[in-house]
Amino acid sequence: MRCASGVILPTVVIGLLAVGCASFPEQAGPPPTWQPQPKLTEQAGPQPNLPGGANTDGAPRPGPATSIPPPQGCTDFDPAVIGTCLEPIAAVAALPGGTAGLAAERSSGRVLAVQRGAATRQVAAFSVDAATGGGLTGLALSPTYREDQLLYVYLTTATDNRVVRFTAGDAPKPILTGIPKGQRDNRGVMATDRTGALLVATGDAGDPAAASDPKSLAGKVLRIDGLGKPAPGNPDPTSVVIASGLSSPAGLCGQSEGAASWWVTDQAAAADQLYKVTFGQPVGTPAWSWPDRPGVAGCAAFTDQILVATAHRAGLQLLALNKDGSFNGKPTVVLDDEKGYGQICGVDAIDDQTAVIGTVNKDGGVPVSSDDRVVLLPKPNSSDARD
Repeated sequence: MRCASGVILPTVVIGLLAVGCASFPEQAGPPPTWQPQPKLTEQAGPQPNLPGGANTDGAPRPGPATSIPPPQGCTDFDPAVIGTCLEPIAAVAALPGGTAGLAAERSSGRVLAVQRGAATRQVAAFSVDAATGGGLTGLALSPTYREDQLLYVYLTTATDNRVVRFTAGDAPKPILTGIPKGQRDNRGVMATDRTGALLVATGDAGDPAAASDPKSLAGKVLRIDGLGKPAPGNPDPTSVVIASGLSSPAGLCGQSEGAASWWVTDQAAAADQLYKVTFGQPVGTPAWSWPDRPGVAGCAAFTDQILVATAHRAGLQLLALNKDGSFNGKPTVVLDDEKGYGQICGVDAIDDQTAVIGTVNKDGGVPVSSDDRVVLLPKPNSSDARD
């Protein structure tokens, strides 16, 4: 099972909110007949009352959740579910406001807008090569998304892996190309930091030696600006590389408050790993290792815990953090029973209390009729976890 795993094939299709669509050549500008559509952030939606936690507006939720009926087809009665009947979701991104999000389907190459009570709408579709563990595996919003509506995706194409940006009224633009592609380990994941830079973790493309080769972009954590150039503040101002030594990264997350700490999950050859990223150094010794290989995937870094999705096993791994940043005991598991959502890959923190997640139950799991799904998830408590 894979939760995420050159030139873009001749046509990239952009259909903003599924209201209109147009074909764009890769380097050409938008055709003159294209008309801008309503912005994704302008549609207001209901405030879901999330089971087991706070509402997305920060108000406490009174009492435990009542019993939720099972799904009926694509209708899911769980108020936390905001998107249903999707293909396996490699990456998710929360939209401003915290009640809607974007989901990236690895194999189809589609980016979809999801919101409770609204029809799922296609935002974009890219031609991707998903046969070697890649496809459409990374998704991130611009730090200034409210103003510029920019989105970034990580793609596997016929010849390489690359980062592409796009927005309404403009052609998709590759900003970083030539990331090595191999027979496996082509997945890449992305996040934006508080300075406005884009962080990109790349796979080693099946060549472990490339991960330690400073001349290769494979097996690295990259930090770039919106044009794909080295971001200001990189250890080497001439290089996009800030860390090395990865195999097949599937999650990249940073803490929104306090000291800037970045974490990356990696499905390595001998074990699944969680690394704390130190700019300018190899990832080195894992912060935690899973020899049983549950398929670590997306992650969310809260002030007091790291939440790691597992794409080969139902549930989420919860690692409690001490104030000094060390782990408080071994990981515990949440949402691995009938109250959970099965196998999860994409994760994006909305704030320090809530995350959005995407499932991959159609890719080796036990899907229900409404899978695969996007869910607004309150931060689990330690009392919800088991050893």
